[in-house]
Amino acid sequence: MYDLAEDIGGFVNRRELLWTTIAARRAFGHLVQAQDKDLDPLKVTPQTHKLLFENQFVRVIESKSPAGETEPKHSHPHSVTVYLADSDAEIKTFPDEKTSRVHRTAGTAGWSEATVHEIKNVGATSSHTIRIELKC
Repeated sequence: MYDLAEDIGGFVNRRELLWTTIAARRAFGHLVQAQDKDLDPLKVTPQTHKLLFENQFVRVIESKSPAGETEPKHSHPHSVTVYLADSDAEIKTFPDEKTSRVHRTAGTAGWSEATVHEIKNVGATSSHTIRIELKC
């Protein structure tokens, strides 16, 4: 059986290790929250995103993007998106900077993993979506 204390040549104080882990998670969590706030679509793209509802479990955002409009880099947590209009988009994700084209059909919905992206409406019509972002 592997023994970490033996491997590092001394006694591992579990309490010290626990507090170090908690402190690191708090520090890292704070950085993630700060980045999320900086990339909040309601702040980054207020001209296209509108808050419809929010509680401790979800945040519901309406997005309307005219044809040719590019939404700058912003983030979303895990979410469900309901497409209210047919539209075509070019999506660039970060940090990998991969670009893809998608067609959205009115009356459909889809699951999205947490993401950081920018979106350009490359179609001839405005896009219209409702995104239900999960908080838990």
